[in-house]
Amino acid sequence: MRVLLVEDDVLLGDGLQQGLIQQGYAVDWLQRGDEAEAALMAHRYDCVVLDWQLPGLSGVDVLQRLRARRDTTPVLLLTARDALSDRIAGLDVGADDYLVKPVALDELGARLRARMRRALGQASPVFTCGPLVLDPAHRVVTLHGEPVELAAREFNVLAKLISQPGRPYSQAQLIESLYAWDEDVSSNAIEVYIYQLRRKLGAEWIKTLRGVGYMLNPVGAA
Repeated sequence: MRVLLVEDDVLLGDGLQQGLIQQGYAVDWLQRGDEAEAALMAHRYDCVVLDWQLPGLSGVDVLQRLRARRDTTPVLLLTARDALSDRIAGLDVGADDYLVKPVALDELGARLRARMRRALGQASPVFTCGPLVLDPAHRVVTLHGEPVELAAREFNVLAKLISQPGRPYSQAQLIESLYAWDEDVSSNAIEVYIYQLRRKLGAEWIKTLRGVGYMLNPVGAA
């Protein structure tokens, strides 16, 4: 899943970026509010971690403009402001969640997973499609109760597909969701991950829609 991190404190931003990458996220890190607004207009993110105080444009201004465009991307507002009035103000301008610095990475990761689940209308902390189960928190996949060993990218592709079984994703959509700006992407990367997933799960689980993309096939759950 792809996250936009907007934090102007270099030490904190670097630590959060590396910590989220270790949790399996693709992370784009920016340090200015005006740059964040431009990125949000150009790209789709699964979630945004947005600092309140930013140069160029405040985090609250970025958030207000995002919501004015009717963009429902989940936003977690990150700030040193811990007064009740500040928390209320942040939520009232459109934040989905609020986290006060200093930040615990495990809590941040859990809050991001919760926000993204709710954005998908998913109540359970795990995703299921018949006997196929994916646990984002522990990065575990089971099929018929048996563990399936997946590489990190394979897991991320499957996580995207199982988030909405039956919905097709194009290669471009998968790449945008799985890779940050500074990552090199080979031309056949998605095909390789799909091949490996079919080999490990069974070919019937992932359907190719010619000219459209790939989708998790609910028929595979039968």
